[in-house]
Amino acid sequence: MDVVTRRIYEPAAPDDGHRVLIMRLWPRGIRKERVSVWLKELGPVPMLLRAYLDDTITWEQYVPRYLAGLARPEAQAAIAEVSRLGASGRVTLLCGCPDEARCHRSLLKAYLLDSARAAPGSRSR
Repeated sequence: MDVVTRRIYEPAAPDDGHRVLIMRLWPRGIRKERVSVWLKELGPVPMLLRAYLDDTITWEQYVPRYLAGLARPEAQAAIAEVSRLGASGRVTLLCGCPDEARCHRSLLKAYLLDSARAAPGSRSR
């Protein structure tokens, strides 16, 4: 699977492929035409995001909780949609966070790539 990440506020690139918005709330000032699909269930649950933004929990505490949230049935359905899109080309995960190193888009990218490698019949890269 070819997965990249980008900030939603950056201009689209010609090689973005399927542009997948993974935020719970639609970002201000962004036209719907700028994304292929909105999968809000891949954004962190509101309580988790609020705890992190309010510094109630650290990034190190946030990471396993976000990843555990991907086991929710609605998140798994959204992951299946990303995998389906990825079968036909590049997927660009979009979020508004300014720091990719501390954003769920980087966690989701790693999760998707690990899942693709672990899938039966897949080739490792």
